[in-house]
Amino acid sequence: MMLDYNSLLLALGFSATCLMVTLLGTWVSRRTDSFLLTLVVALFFIVIGIFVYSSYTLEAGFLRASFAYTFLMIGFSMIYAASLQFRTGRTPWKRSIILSVATIVPGLPLISGGLDGLGFIFMNAATALLLIGTGWQYWRARAEAPGPLAGMVFLYVLSGISFALCAAVLIQKRQWVLGHAPDNWAEDLNIAICIAGMSGIGALSLALHQWRLAARHRHEANTDALTGLLNRRALFDHVAGRPVGSRTAVVVFDIDRFKSINDEHGHATGDAVIRIFAEELTTGTGGQQTVARLGGEEFAVILANILPGRAERVAGDIARSFAAREIRIGEAVLRCTVSAGIAFGTQETDSFDAVLSLADAALYQAKRNGRNRVEMADFLHRVETVETRTNVSP
Repeated sequence: MMLDYNSLLLALGFSATCLMVTLLGTWVSRRTDSFLLTLVVALFFIVIGIFVYSSYTLEAGFLRASFAYTFLMIGFSMIYAASLQFRTGRTPWKRSIILSVATIVPGLPLISGGLDGLGFIFMNAATALLLIGTGWQYWRARAEAPGPLAGMVFLYVLSGISFALCAAVLIQKRQWVLGHAPDNWAEDLNIAICIAGMSGIGALSLALHQWRLAARHRHEANTDALTGLLNRRALFDHVAGRPVGSRTAVVVFDIDRFKSINDEHGHATGDAVIRIFAEELTTGTGGQQTVARLGGEEFAVILANILPGRAERVAGDIARSFAAREIRIGEAVLRCTVSAGIAFGTQETDSFDAVLSLADAALYQAKRNGRNRVEMADFLHRVETVETRTNVSP
């Protein structure tokens, strides 16, 4: 037996309710993806709108139509805001309010004033724009998770087109005043697409959440928690199997007398010094080179497509800039220095491990020669002394 339109509406409402509960449970278990909470709130309004609209199909009345219209417009506005939140991370509530007002204010007077056909035309057209816009936002973010996002884009755009068809049919028939819920082939197609789309979008939203969790776990596994730089394992994974050529420099930095900083000023100060030096590394390399924290106070930088003289200048500039930083500890001012060793790949030595060992040897030579300097592994002689002092008097 074929289900009537009202039964399909109720099925859609219960499907949306189940999806809302599922997404809420997913968000509660791990609250990092706040766009899921926005979707939950959006579905809450949509579910109310669907059930009110279902009652309106059985007993027409402008109050039921007005309430259904209001709740549905709020829900679809929040669906769009959730997609924007996913892409940009921005808080969705202000945009949700603006879109809700922009879609409710023009259409609600039409429905309550007797021009319900025009009101439904506006509702369907506005919903189509919001859903297609939602698909566009996910499309712009597709690089993060191409599979789930491409599927969501398709379903949102398809749903939006089905709402546009509902508006088009009413316009084509010039049904400006109805006195009841619209009843035509486009409405039947719309409800069928929405039921199928709701399930698909729900499954893909959960898949997208899992995709993000896996990506976040990979990022956490490869990132130094204190500095945000690559950790040692990530660095070695990054260079695994790649030869280090004669135009690639490996630079190893080590903060001078770091143990005494921890002993005299505490580990919190030591952590601050490490973070500050990490900032200097990122700034000094322009954010375009591979930068990693090897562990403790030791860091490594891979400078690609560079000549020895330029590598020396880069390392020296970083060291000078770090030595000039004033690190305030209460009323006191702490200045720190760093030593560095540089090595290039050669035909005989082109593995990363071997070049890193040469850079380490150059670093230890810099330490033995008095610290606060840069040494080259090629000939282990001083190429640059960073002439700064811990305390500079005017």
